[in-house]
Amino acid sequence: MGTTEAAPSHEPDVHYDRVHEAWRLILGSEFHYGYFVPSGIPLVDATAALTEQMLQRAGITPGARVLDVGCGTGHQSCQLASEHGAEVLGITTSGTGVAAATELAASRGLATARFEQRDGTANGLPDASFDVVWALESSHLMRDRKGLLSESARVLVPGGRFVLCDIIRRREIPFLEVRERRDEFALLRSVYGDAHMLPLDDYAAMLTEVGMEVDDLTDISDETLPTFAAWRANCEEHADEITRLIGADGLDEYVRSTHVLEAFWNDRTLGYGILRATKPA
Repeated sequence: MGTTEAAPSHEPDVHYDRVHEAWRLILGSEFHYGYFVPSGIPLVDATAALTEQMLQRAGITPGARVLDVGCGTGHQSCQLASEHGAEVLGITTSGTGVAAATELAASRGLATARFEQRDGTANGLPDASFDVVWALESSHLMRDRKGLLSESARVLVPGGRFVLCDIIRRREIPFLEVRERRDEFALLRSVYGDAHMLPLDDYAAMLTEVGMEVDDLTDISDETLPTFAAWRANCEEHADEITRLIGADGLDEYVRSTHVLEAFWNDRTLGYGILRATKPA
């Protein structure tokens, strides 16, 4: 980043607005990690496969009311509405995200997918108003993780399902290691915002505390590892356009960040998990 530029904000909504268009080119339309099963499939198929893993756990039926927390570009919300007959409300703290998602739904003629600017940790929605709460790769940017889970439980009907997938911490990181790798952590913060990863077991414990029954808890780190190579390939393919959007330094930082994350996956510092919990009837 040039010396005349303001320092980037790490607030999730501001950060997301700044990188939104560049990340479309890097991550693809689904805006999240891929599930590379079988191995070697293209990123577009792998991101669809991760969505399918969520769908298998969500059990969405026609007419189901779905809350998509951290809806990103609205791709999954629109898919849930168009392909599964759901009534979807997508929420995000990003105004850019709401605008992009609303435009996408309108372009597809979807009246059953709508989007609002709301905070997933204090959403202001009525009790027992959704059959499914869907949180695809959004929780790591929420400081108040207990707030996210308690709000999700609150708005679910009895028997409703909460499904989540996200980056997870797989081991404790000693203070000395944090200090030694501070440049790597600073790079990740610069590229991805102020993210905080928790172990899968922590999510399970908090869900239990808010009265949910956890019935699936799966580590899919190995299946998501090839994502980083795919992102680097997209950075190379779209280098000119990405540079126009976030600058040469921004592109270089992003590529370096994928190598850092890949190393964290390989040494079992970070990884990826998916879960489902049910609200008792």
